[in-house]
Amino acid sequence: MVFGLKIKNVLFILLGAAIFAFGLVHFNMQNNLAEGGVTGITLLLYFLFGIDPSLTNLLLNIPLFFIGWKLLGRHSFFYTMIGTVSLSLFLWIFQHYAIKMPLKHDLTLAALFAGVFVGIGLGIIFRYGGTTGGVDIIARLLYKYRGISMGKTMFAFDAVVITLSLLYLSYREAMYTLVAVFIGARVIDFMQEGGYAAKGATIISEKSEEIASKILTEMERGVTVLKGRGSYTKRERDVLYCVVAKNELPRLKNVIISADPHAFVAVTDVHDVLGEGFTLDENKQPIQND
Repeated sequence: MVFGLKIKNVLFILLGAAIFAFGLVHFNMQNNLAEGGVTGITLLLYFLFGIDPSLTNLLLNIPLFFIGWKLLGRHSFFYTMIGTVSLSLFLWIFQHYAIKMPLKHDLTLAALFAGVFVGIGLGIIFRYGGTTGGVDIIARLLYKYRGISMGKTMFAFDAVVITLSLLYLSYREAMYTLVAVFIGARVIDFMQEGGYAAKGATIISEKSEEIASKILTEMERGVTVLKGRGSYTKRERDVLYCVVAKNELPRLKNVIISADPHAFVAVTDVHDVLGEGFTLDENKQPIQND
């Protein structure tokens, strides 16, 4: 660790910034597509006045650095500095050593590529504690203190900036820009929540002990017993809660039905599962994924 920063986090933030910058230069700038947030403002200044985005990205973010320092803490502030400076650096590099891939004849493909690259790049940066400045700081603060999705915050702010971008965009290009921004927001949320999705099952049954025993022995999955009371019957009963991998859900249903065909089961999506059986083995050691 350097100044309390994790080298792994720094490396992934640099990777995310490189992916983000590559997408901006090769799909947004080459195909006259806008972007949201402060990045969108830098593109607006580039297309209207020819000002280098790598420069304006730094200048516009200086005031927000102080907000980041006060509200995000020292580590997040340094990660933000790394993300913002590295984004400007990679923007400069890719502009001077660009690969020509004009897709103006197929703006659908250009918008898809732009959204995916921006979403993956920012998603990696966010997941490892950084931002690239601008609205990313605001989005991270709202996520930290209000639990509001980063992707939703950025999409709302982006809509305002894209409206201003109509100063140089055609309506056709503006619509494809919205497609790219929407895809980017969804990819960011996907990266934040984790690519791995499990299923959580809430089970109410007269045979809760038998069901719990079958899940433990036949599936080797843990079960949590909660205490519940029926609102209508006023009877107290056990409520089971179990988390399984997505592909184990059919097997879980069969186990429950075999014990009690009349059991009430509610299944929900579970994102970013941590703990034994998912990220830890039976000895409480991290599972190494090859």
